[in-house]
Amino acid sequence: MIKALELYLVTNNNGLDAVAFYKDVFDAQVISCTTFGQAIPDTPEENKDLVLNASLNIDGIRLQLSDNGSDHPYVEGTNMTACIQLDDSAEAKVLYDKLSEKAKRIDMTLQETPWSPAYAIVVDQFGMTWQINTDIPGFVSETVGFD
Repeated sequence: MIKALELYLVTNNNGLDAVAFYKDVFDAQVISCTTFGQAIPDTPEENKDLVLNASLNIDGIRLQLSDNGSDHPYVEGTNMTACIQLDDSAEAKVLYDKLSEKAKRIDMTLQETPWSPAYAIVVDQFGMTWQINTDIPGFVSETVGFD
């Protein structure tokens, strides 16, 4: 069962600033904000303080964001995607298979990540970028302080 369809913003390696900005603008609660360095032990030095994933609660609406990273070119205008939140990896696989059919691109095949047992990024046949994210029950990430 799909839990939510949410906006996901990819920033130009200024994710910590973006979290602080949106926290202030929307009087949002920062649910989590994890850097690459916190989540991935062998992260290159230049990526340690980049945001792997942040989640803000804006009056019950979740906005997620992450930094682009140094390995990929940042393209303004293509940095917003829809994120499908699921509880079940099998359902994530069904959606992945359907969205992948005739897809323009598969940016990340369905796989386990540090934050999800089943995560993928698919650009469907119409050019819409979808992130498929299966939540880990009880998962709480390390958070950079924004109090």
